[in-house]
Amino acid sequence: MANIRETDLPGIGRKFSVETDESEKISIIVHEDGKREIFHNPPDSPEDYELVVTLGDVEARQIASIIGGMSYRPSGLEQAELSLSQLSIEWYKLKRNMDCLGKTIGDLAIRENTGTVIIASIESSRKQKISPGPEYVLQEGYTLVVAGERSGIQILKQLLERGSG
Repeated sequence: MANIRETDLPGIGRKFSVETDESEKISIIVHEDGKREIFHNPPDSPEDYELVVTLGDVEARQIASIIGGMSYRPSGLEQAELSLSQLSIEWYKLKRNMDCLGKTIGDLAIRENTGTVIIASIESSRKQKISPGPEYVLQEGYTLVVAGERSGIQILKQLLERGSG
């Protein structure tokens, strides 16, 4: 199991220093504005860290779901959670001219029409709404966190974009 240390960085955010079972070392800095920076410590230079990638909040969450096995689990791993094997979680940003804008989740009957659920919405102001109800109005710039089977998520995207599944 990896060894993880957390360090507060006042005015910046929090740093997570990770040493893996293979003795690889990385640091992840989560900034107060949601930006993430991932650094790698090359084995030939134990005191230096190189910036590998900078990610926005939504990108970091998408990558975290991939790494965490939310959308694909290698077949070689034991599938103890078989009941969740078809579950996908995706982030989907609402853009200008989409048919869903100004309508509520209930108006679109999302669960009934797609078999998916909106588990959260991140509004343009970065305000988060967890488990928005049927009265929740969809607006341009909102990022929806949706869960369901892949086929249902594809139908949901069509419903949001064009008003049809």
